[in-house]
Amino acid sequence: MTGAGVRNNWRLAKLLAQGSQRLIRTSAVARLAVPTVQAPEKSGVLAWLLGEKPTTPLPALYEPLEGVRLPKPLPDAIEAAETKITTLGNGLKIASENTPGATTTIGIFIDSGSKNETPASTGASHLLERMAFKSTSNRSHFRLVREVEAIGGNILANASREQMCYTGDSIKTFMPELVEILVDTVRNPIFNEWEVHEQLSRVQAEIAEMASNPQCVILEALHSAGFVGGLGQPLLAPESALKRLNGGVLHDFVAENYTAPRIVLAASGVDHSELLSVAEPLLADLPPVPQPAPVHNEYVGGDWRQAADSPKTHVALAFEVPGGWRNEKDSFAVTVLQTLLGGGGSFSTGGPGKGMYSRLYTRVLNRYEQVHSFTAFNSIYNDTGLFGIHATSGTEFVPYLVDIATKEFIAVATPGEVTEVELQRAKNSTISAVLMNLESRVVVTEDIGRQILTYGSRKELNEFIQGVQSLTLQDISAVAKKIISTPLTMASWGDVVHVPRFDQVASRF
Repeated sequence: MTGAGVRNNWRLAKLLAQGSQRLIRTSAVARLAVPTVQAPEKSGVLAWLLGEKPTTPLPALYEPLEGVRLPKPLPDAIEAAETKITTLGNGLKIASENTPGATTTIGIFIDSGSKNETPASTGASHLLERMAFKSTSNRSHFRLVREVEAIGGNILANASREQMCYTGDSIKTFMPELVEILVDTVRNPIFNEWEVHEQLSRVQAEIAEMASNPQCVILEALHSAGFVGGLGQPLLAPESALKRLNGGVLHDFVAENYTAPRIVLAASGVDHSELLSVAEPLLADLPPVPQPAPVHNEYVGGDWRQAADSPKTHVALAFEVPGGWRNEKDSFAVTVLQTLLGGGGSFSTGGPGKGMYSRLYTRVLNRYEQVHSFTAFNSIYNDTGLFGIHATSGTEFVPYLVDIATKEFIAVATPGEVTEVELQRAKNSTISAVLMNLESRVVVTEDIGRQILTYGSRKELNEFIQGVQSLTLQDISAVAKKIISTPLTMASWGDVVHVPRFDQVASRF
């Protein structure tokens, strides 16, 4: 054998030896984690001829392994975290739920939105959403951003028609810093004119972008056509209002609407006493301003049409949800009714949770290839709301599209049309969706804040589940009949030439 061959054999032997050592070490580590059970050696004629002795066989799968210690099982009944609420002397509420985990979510929710705007302050809520977390009397915008980055936090603001919310999340260690930043943002904005002008230009770009989104345009149009009063105010700042908006308008709007009795500080993933010790000194000195008179809202119905250069035509038919969230039984029924109708796009994929077994999917999307989308929706507020169907198709099919939508509304309002199997599936899907959403701390915080603004307290989850489970076929048909008995609101976008006349459609209900 040559010298090279000897060296190669030596290297091979060394690698094999190292591999054996690694296997030995790995086996040693494995034995530390789980007790080793010796596997039975080969048996039979070959084992007898070779003189191999069989070992004790492994225990059956239903017998426990010796020496294995399993953790204690979870208890059958786990108590839900309690929502604790403290009302300060000035009427401001601080609420929290101590959910487990390493992070916390804090939110400041205000009973103020576009419904509270006047002709002089139209668009203020939209601009305030963009001005959130800008310069305050204590921090520059740059410093505020750096402080949030230093604690690894996330911050967000959102404006709606009835409520404004400022939220943030971080690890629990930095809860005091996060609360202080949120309170400073809400209480002490200075609205530098250069920052306001910068955000106005971005609002203008956002308006232009939304104008090409038919879903957003249709939803805005339904509110402006259907309501007189606060909810008829535009959520997106109209372009005509941008010249009137400035720092002074925002300052006056905040001073008038961001008052103590209309503010809730909500949190999840934090001890209530710790939250109170941090938040109360920062908020207790807000003046106790009396609650203002309720904003006037009246649902009247109406028609809105906008011609646009598009191969598709979008049509929405909607009706009022009388009583809104505060009519609890009906609001449960409306939520289940939306799930029951469901719908989606013509290319929707997924199982029952994606709506493929909903009425609009099986009865419309699966039957008419001309229909591009067909979806039930609702926009519910404290005392009223909208429930409707948004549909899309090619221009020439629009008359049939409207006809199909009217038939589906009438069908769910007719006793005997909906089956018990459909209702049970819709109830299960509704409960499942709510429970899965409430696994998020952000959703829990929002649920606490918005419920307290609406009801003055937070409803027990079991109350919602029992309310949904108790719904009957008669309840669903009754609430559907009540809804379609209100005036029709209709909105269309695209080639609206073939859209049927409003009075013809309204007469069918």
